[in-house]
Amino acid sequence: MQTTDSMPSAASFGHRHTQSFAPKTTLNGETIGMPQGSFHSAQPSIGGYGDRHPQRGNVPNINTGRIPASAFSATDMQTPQTGYDMNFTPLLPSGLLMGSPFQPGSPSAFQSPQFQSFPSFQSQNANGRPQQNQIGQISNAFHQQQAALSPPAYQSMTSPTGGGSSSYFGGIQSPQGGYNSLANAQLGGYGGPMNMAPGLVSGTSRTVYLGNIPPDTSAEEILSHVRSGQIESVRLLADKNCAFISFLDSSSATHFHSDAILKKLCIKGQDIKIGWGKPSSVPTSVALAVQQAGASRNVYLGNLPEEMTEEELREDLSKFGPIDTVKIVREKAIGFVHFLSIGNAVKAVTQLPQEQKWQPPRRVYYGKDRCAYVSKTQQQNAAQYLGIAPGYAHVLNGADRELITNALAQQSVAAAAVATTAGGVNNLGNRTVYLGNIHPETTIEEICNVVRGGLLHHIRYIPDKHICFVTFIDPTSAASFYALSNLQGLMIHNRRLKIGWGKHSGALPPAIALAVSGGASRNVYVGNLDESWSEERLKQDFQEYGEIELVNTLREKSCAFVNFTNIANAIKA
Repeated sequence: MQTTDSMPSAASFGHRHTQSFAPKTTLNGETIGMPQGSFHSAQPSIGGYGDRHPQRGNVPNINTGRIPASAFSATDMQTPQTGYDMNFTPLLPSGLLMGSPFQPGSPSAFQSPQFQSFPSFQSQNANGRPQQNQIGQISNAFHQQQAALSPPAYQSMTSPTGGGSSSYFGGIQSPQGGYNSLANAQLGGYGGPMNMAPGLVSGTSRTVYLGNIPPDTSAEEILSHVRSGQIESVRLLADKNCAFISFLDSSSATHFHSDAILKKLCIKGQDIKIGWGKPSSVPTSVALAVQQAGASRNVYLGNLPEEMTEEELREDLSKFGPIDTVKIVREKAIGFVHFLSIGNAVKAVTQLPQEQKWQPPRRVYYGKDRCAYVSKTQQQNAAQYLGIAPGYAHVLNGADRELITNALAQQSVAAAAVATTAGGVNNLGNRTVYLGNIHPETTIEEICNVVRGGLLHHIRYIPDKHICFVTFIDPTSAASFYALSNLQGLMIHNRRLKIGWGKHSGALPPAIALAVSGGASRNVYVGNLDESWSEERLKQDFQEYGEIELVNTLREKSCAFVNFTNIANAIKA
């Protein structure tokens, strides 16, 4: 069924994990390099469990069986302080525990010692908006922790060539050194040094190597998988089936490298080899253009004539260098041309206005790099890692790119540690978590109510065997849920569940990834309902698309929500 313009505000309802699926969305300018604010989304915001069940909004949270604090000493949760301590703690799996989705509301303070300088998140002010200076305080405090983030900090522990997996988490920063009691907890095998894929973390390079690229793969296809930061240049070697992507900064390279390994980057059904290129500095001319004029690979063209075509734009600008993508937004009379390097874009912006065809009223300047686009999923992951409570992720809208990139890079490395420790290197990128020892009277709705921390792909509940397999959209969310559930415990009907890894889920299908980027979830909104529409009637009508977890109606707003167990079925509906 179609949504209508009378959709109620998102504060009244929504999906428990992330945005509700809205079949009708508007074009987001960031996906094509538009300046921020040029477009907006019509999708509802994040809601929660109480919103989906207004009549049960005051019910206390489900007991998750947190391990009592008395089981730990005061020194158990801090790394040893030595002359060589480099504040490495955020890269341990404990980094996934920051901003636990099991802790309701805004945290009053961060529990991990290395984040004691972070401000507590205050309640909303009279206008219902977060304090404006919060994000500045977060950014300042976060930048003080950069020794744990920047690639030089990794160099003494790992390198693309010589870093052993055991040495990465071994030594004075290992869980055995600073987490003695924690290491003895039932955490799926976190006992000794954590085994990780070698070369997961950068030395000092800002260039990522991609190998085993399928023949006839274009730069556009490759760069469509990059969402970690601004790119300085791309070099595609078709005869060697490889490419080198150089970012403006090493933190963006680290984020892309770790994320590509964690999610097992795949192009045209072929697994891509991930490595590091040689360290290099950004060319002086490029650095000056970026600093003084905000240069990027993307050239913005304004006041285009109606007859202008993308082919004509490509022909006019290809003389400045290889082109990645060309797009025209007809209703705005503007266009965007992404080059494969910032240097070529600088030449275009400098020389094109001198040509008669491109003089005023034509406009030529820089746009936003499409690879520096922060998706809603990335924003929510970064917010969770930084300890920002669910529903407050929008405060990162004003954050600098480095803050978000570094948070995501840390989280990816920590997620890889969690996945490989219990399941081995082949478990990298797994999105499926196993739940066992489920009470016979448990419903699939009760399971979904305790599974938090990320958008779900699908849930497969087998009551006869008292087990369930929960597959997340993002492998980082799966690793976070796995770690939290093992540490804190997960209980339904006063029975503690067994937590493990399910069969490897494989990569997220591209069609679903595209739908999620547009706001899709398992939750379908149905509006403009009269009193004749009961929950049973809605369930009967929507069952033809797939198994349904829950139907929730809001009579006072003449709408309802249908939660499917599989996001693919919600997309079909």
